[in-house]
Amino acid sequence: MRVDPVDLVWKYLKTLKDIPEDAPTGDLVGREAGDTTIYLNHSGGFRMVRDRMDRADIEYDVYDQDRAQAADLAHTCRERFLEDLPGQVIGDVQILDVAEISSPRYFPDSTSREHVYGGEITVFFIED
Repeated sequence: MRVDPVDLVWKYLKTLKDIPEDAPTGDLVGREAGDTTIYLNHSGGFRMVRDRMDRADIEYDVYDQDRAQAADLAHTCRERFLEDLPGQVIGDVQILDVAEISSPRYFPDSTSREHVYGGEITVFFIED
């Protein structure tokens, strides 16, 4: 399979009304300090079933100038990933399941000093 798992999660987040429209991103190019951002990063994974099922580990970091808003948005992402993403079909890919590696935790950005809450999920998927 030649599926970019960050793109899958990005496309999913872009469909949600409780996620700021321009917040999800797969890179930080052009991002200004102070922008509410959900940064998605492919942190690992592996092929689960030959020619059939992949597992991708995805980190999500939520940046915001307000600590409470960063925490709230990170927990909203967590809830949507774990409760709503399984079973979704995105393009030619079906999301079979999502598991949590770590729940959102606080770690302020060392350069900008923005508030950041980050977590990590595992996404299991197949191509239809």
